[in-house]
Amino acid sequence: MEAPVGLVAGEGKGPLILVKALKSKGREVVAVAFSDEQAARLEEAGARVACLRLGQFGKLLKTFRGAGVREVCLLGKVEKPRALREALPDLRALLLWKRLASRNDDALLREVCREFEKEGLRVVSPADLLPELLTPEGVLTRKAPSKEEWEDIRFGLSLAREIGRLDIGQCVVVKDRMVVAVEAMEGTDETIRRAGRLRQGAVVVKVMKPNQDPRLDLPAAGADTVRVMQEAGARVLALEAGRSLLFEREEALRLAEEAKISIVGVS
Repeated sequence: MEAPVGLVAGEGKGPLILVKALKSKGREVVAVAFSDEQAARLEEAGARVACLRLGQFGKLLKTFRGAGVREVCLLGKVEKPRALREALPDLRALLLWKRLASRNDDALLREVCREFEKEGLRVVSPADLLPELLTPEGVLTRKAPSKEEWEDIRFGLSLAREIGRLDIGQCVVVKDRMVVAVEAMEGTDETIRRAGRLRQGAVVVKVMKPNQDPRLDLPAAGADTVRVMQEAGARVLALEAGRSLLFEREEALRLAEEAKISIVGVS
C-alpha cells in the first residue's frame, strides 16, 4: 500500500479537488489546514485533517511524520496579509524566518521545501500527482481572442515574466498594451477586481516566475477566476501552457462561454 500524501492546504478549491481526485485513485491524503472551515471541507472530501495555526511548522512536520507521509504537496491560497497578522510561529518557524535574506514568496517557499527535505519528506508538485490539471496549449474556448487581444497577450507575457523575475507576482492585467494592474501581495482575484475598477475589457495574463521552483506555487486559475473576471469586465484569460493549473476545467470553460470570455493556454 502506498504511503499517504501530505497536503499543506491553503484556502480555495484546489486542495479539495486534489483530495477528491487522489481518493478516486486510491491514494490517502493527510492534510494540514489553517482554518476550521477549510479543515471541515477537506475532511468531507475524504482527507485525514489536522487544523493548525499558521507558523506551527514543528507541529506540521510531526503530523506528517506520525502519519507515515513520504511526499508533501503545497496547494491553495495563503494570503500574506492574513499570515502576517495571524501567524503563531514556533521555534522552527522563527529560525526559518530569520534565515531568509528575502521574504518574498519564492524565497520563503524554497526554504520551507528545504526544511521538508531535511526531514526526509519529498516535495512534489500537484502536477506530479495529477498531470491532467495542467493547462493545455491553444484556445480552449470557442471564442478566440481578437487580433488586438493577442497583441495584449504577447505584451502581458513579457511583463508578467519580468515581475515574476523580480519575485513580485505571477499575474498582470493589460489593455491596449497598457498596464492596468500588477499582482503583488493581494493575490490574483483582487488584482483583477482592481483592474476592473480602472478599465473594462482587459486581458489577464498569468505565468510561472522564470526562476520559480516548479513544485511550488504554480500559477492557478479556475471557475472562480472566471467569475471574478466577469464581475470585473475582463475579456481574456491567458495561462502558461504546461506550467499552470486549470481547476474545474469544464465548469471554467462553460462559465467563460456564457460570459463571452476567451481562455487560452500560451507557451
